[in-house]
Amino acid sequence: MSIFVQIASYRDPELKNTIEDLLYNAKDPEDLTICICNQYDDIQVLDKYRNDSRFIIIDVPYTESKGACWARHLIQQKYNKQDYTLQLDSHHRFIKHWDHELVNMFKLVRQQGYNKPLLTSYIPSYNPENDPAERIIVPWKMNFDRFIPEGAVFFLPAAIENYKELKNPIPARFYSAHFCFTSGEFCLEVPHDPEYYFHGEEISIAARAFTWGYDLFHPHKVVAWHEYTRKNRTKHWDDDKLWHVKNEESHLKNRKLFRMDGENQYKDFGKYGFGSSRTLEQYEAYAGINFKTRSVQQYTIDNKIPPNPSYASKEDYNNSFLRIFKYCINISHDKVTETDYDFWAISFHDKNLNTLYRKDANENEISQYLIRIEEYCKIWREFHTEETPTHWVIWPHSKSKGWMERITGSI
Repeated sequence: MSIFVQIASYRDPELKNTIEDLLYNAKDPEDLTICICNQYDDIQVLDKYRNDSRFIIIDVPYTESKGACWARHLIQQKYNKQDYTLQLDSHHRFIKHWDHELVNMFKLVRQQGYNKPLLTSYIPSYNPENDPAERIIVPWKMNFDRFIPEGAVFFLPAAIENYKELKNPIPARFYSAHFCFTSGEFCLEVPHDPEYYFHGEEISIAARAFTWGYDLFHPHKVVAWHEYTRKNRTKHWDDDKLWHVKNEESHLKNRKLFRMDGENQYKDFGKYGFGSSRTLEQYEAYAGINFKTRSVQQYTIDNKIPPNPSYASKEDYNNSFLRIFKYCINISHDKVTETDYDFWAISFHDKNLNTLYRKDANENEISQYLIRIEEYCKIWREFHTEETPTHWVIWPHSKSKGWMERITGSI
C-alpha cells in the first residue's frame, strides 16, 4: 500500500509540523515516500529527514523558484510506481490512520464501478495558533464561484450538509491542488504543467483528469485539515517582482487550452493536454460549464451534485447556459454622506421585484467608493443570469443610524 506524498513548500514555517503530523497519524508510515520541493530560505529545516530513506528532498533556493506548479512538476518527476499518490500543500493536519482511511475510501468508490477514482476537495480548515481547538469537523466540498476576467474558474469551499447520512464520497466537479488522493499513475497521466503559475491550475487539471478517465469525488468525512489564512507565510508573489508576467502567460495558456475568447488551442499540448478517454465537451456537460462562452448552468450555480442533467436536443443544451450580466451602478456622492457605514446591501431585481442577485459591499469596498476621485461612486457587479434585471437597489446601513434611505435605479 505504498503512497507517494507530494509536498510543495515555499518558505513555510508550518512545513515541519505538517511532516511530523503526517507521520505520527499514519497507520503505516513505513509505506510512505514523501517528496518535498523545499523552496527554502533555511536549508537546514529538513536536516532531520535527510538520512531517512522514505524522504526525497528537492532543495531550491527560494530566489530560484518559478512558482507552485513548477515545484509540483519537479516533485512528480520523482514518482516511482507507488500504488497511490497524495498531493498536499505544506500546511496540514491529519486524522489518525489517514492513510488507511483514504485507501479504503478509494477502494469503496472503485467497487461501485469507477475504475479511476480521484478524491479531492478544499478540505476543512485549522488554525496553527489555536490547534486543535479551531479545527472544523465538517467535511467540505467545492462550489462554483465565478469565471475571473482572465478566464480561470474560481471555487468556494462549502460544508457537505448531510455528511452524517453519507456512506460514500460524493461526486465532484472540481479539483483541489492542496488535497488530491488517487492512483499513483496520475503523476504520469495528468502531470502539472510547469508553465502554469498559479491561477488556472485547478480547473485545467480537473478537466484534464476527467478526459483521462478519472472520476472526481469529495471525501464524505474529514481526513485532514488545511490552513487557509496564509498568516505569517511569505508567498512566491511577495518575493518575485515579475510574478505578474508569469501569471499573465499562464492565463493565456489556460485560455488557449480551453479555446476561450477566440484563442486557438495549441496544436499540441503534449502530456499537458487532454486525454483520450473522454472529451472536453463531455466534461463541460458533466460540470455544467461552457468555457468558450464563460457560461454556466443553473444546476451548477445551485451546487447540486453532478453529473448535470442531460437535454433532449443540442439547442436545449446550449440554451441551458446562463449568460454573464455585468453592470456599473453610478450613484452621486451626495446620496451617501455618512461616515460610519458598515455595509451596503446591493441587489438586482426583475420586473416582479424578485431578487436575481445580491452581493453586499463591506467597509473596505465602501471606503473606496467614498474617495471623491470621480463624480460618481462606480459600483461594478457581475453575475450569471437567465433574465436581464430591470432595476437595482442599494440600501446603505450605518453603524450609528441603522438602515438609511434606499437608493434605486432602472437598467
